[in-house]
Amino acid sequence: MLLRESGRHTGDDYDLTAMAGAGAAGGGVAAGEALARYAETFCEDRDGFAAARERLLAEIGAEALVDAAGVLAIFTAVVRVADATGIPLEEEKARISADFRGALGIDGYPAAAGKV
Repeated sequence: MLLRESGRHTGDDYDLTAMAGAGAAGGGVAAGEALARYAETFCEDRDGFAAARERLLAEIGAEALVDAAGVLAIFTAVVRVADATGIPLEEEKARISADFRGALGIDGYPAAAGKV
C-alpha cells in the first residue's frame, strides 16, 4: 500500500501485480527483480537465499542491502505477530487497499478470510 501511494506522490508507476508473480518483472522498482527474489527465497527457498542476497548486494550495494534486510525482518515479524494474535486489518486500510488486494488474490489467503 505504501509503494502504491508513494508512486502516486512521485508520479512513478509501479506494477503491484509483480508481487504475485504476474505483471512487469520487478514491478518498475529499481532492482525489483533482485529484491523480489531476495524476499521470496527468504520465505520459501532458504537454499537459494545466499545467492539471492549476493545478487542483491551486487545490484544495490552494502548500505541498501542492510536497509532491505531490515525491511524484510520487520515486515516478517509484524505480519507474524498480526497473524498469530488475530489482529484484523483496520477498516480504513481495508477500504483503500481493496482494489489491489483483490487483484493480487490477497483476500483469498486463509488469514485474510479469517480461517487462521
